[in-house]
Amino acid sequence: MLNINGTIKNNSVEPEELGNCIGKEIKLQGAIYKIRLMSGFAFVILRSKQKLVQCVYGEEFSNFNINELKEEACVIITGEVVAEERSRTGYEVRIKSVQVLSTPTEELPVVINNKKLDLSIETLLDYRPLTLRNEKERAIFKLQEGICRGFRTFLTEQKFTEIHSPKIVHSGAEGGANIFKMDYFGKEAYLAQSPQFYKQTMVGVYERVFEIAPVYRAEKHDTSRHLNEYISVDFEMGYIESFYDLMQMETRMLRSCIEYIRKEYSYELELLSVHMPEITEIPSIKFAEAKELISKEYHREIKDMDDFEPEEEKLLYEVIKKKAGCEFVFVTHYPSKKRPFYAMEDPENTEETLSFDLLFRGLEITTGGQRIHNYQEQVAKMLSRGMTPELFESYLMIHKYGMPPHGGLGLGLERFTSRLLELPNVRYCSLFPRDLKRVTP
Repeated sequence: MLNINGTIKNNSVEPEELGNCIGKEIKLQGAIYKIRLMSGFAFVILRSKQKLVQCVYGEEFSNFNINELKEEACVIITGEVVAEERSRTGYEVRIKSVQVLSTPTEELPVVINNKKLDLSIETLLDYRPLTLRNEKERAIFKLQEGICRGFRTFLTEQKFTEIHSPKIVHSGAEGGANIFKMDYFGKEAYLAQSPQFYKQTMVGVYERVFEIAPVYRAEKHDTSRHLNEYISVDFEMGYIESFYDLMQMETRMLRSCIEYIRKEYSYELELLSVHMPEITEIPSIKFAEAKELISKEYHREIKDMDDFEPEEEKLLYEVIKKKAGCEFVFVTHYPSKKRPFYAMEDPENTEETLSFDLLFRGLEITTGGQRIHNYQEQVAKMLSRGMTPELFESYLMIHKYGMPPHGGLGLGLERFTSRLLELPNVRYCSLFPRDLKRVTP
């Protein structure tokens, strides 16, 4: 009988500990990232779980033939850590022996160990299981992990409770045709467009809730800013005085997240040459005023007073950055006709809603606002839009039996990451993007 007591035996040194191991013999696990053959020796770059480690093969101290190694072979190296001023880390590992755990059976169809992948986005995504092994490609998603950790740390400190809402639902939160239909044991069901109904429901339970999870939009967009499955960072909070409370909370959340990744993910930030934004306060402008400002500054005719064109978002960013020095801007009071049925209307002007978008470097990354919490008001608005309240019985239950003033927002993780890294397409910031044409790999 084998008793399992939870003890994990792993003699391999963590890469970040190597600087403290100079003069010592260590074991190191990883994959052979690159081999550079020289005269009588070779540089063997090992890809560990986070960093690349420079190792050296030498005929005088290595007890194996360098030809036994292949790039992308998984190995355990035994070697001595020695100081090396010419190395970026200040040390290197002289390999004494190597245990080969697996070896590729074919040559890779793309070169992944260059500093920058010289590939089209289609090729990059076609070979995603391989291209993600590139040092910079994988750093994108390590940094994205840090963004999520930063958000989660802040929201937890602010007494938000993390929830996990269902992704198979009986109706869409946003309505319309942009919803994926599925057969659910002979019944009609859908993939959730957002956790909207559930996070509102949970405000009645915990007052403040958040979720970081996938959402699904059956939108037939083929642009650099759209995905059909993306990760949404949602929070909802009760007992608010106005929707400005939500904007204040998001400002603090973003500021805290930026500081968190500065501290905890400096390696990835340096590797990706990230230009970090400074957030002290974020300017706010009403939607109608923003349209007029863009028209005046750039001598553009206003063609659509109900929504922004992508080009207008970029122009607004430019003018706000010039005037206020900020790379973020809140746009508030969107027209009622362009917001969902649960958006609260401004009592001073019912043609507008107490809602907002947050733009970052010319791209909308967040949509949020105050929700209707009164039962009669919510039913009345549904009826005014030709909706059938009976179909939303479980959602309306929260209004019928009492809800505090509340609101929330949803932030697109891939969009935020792409703007932070100043990448031209959100697909670069999705591990395995799902769009109009792609369901593999």
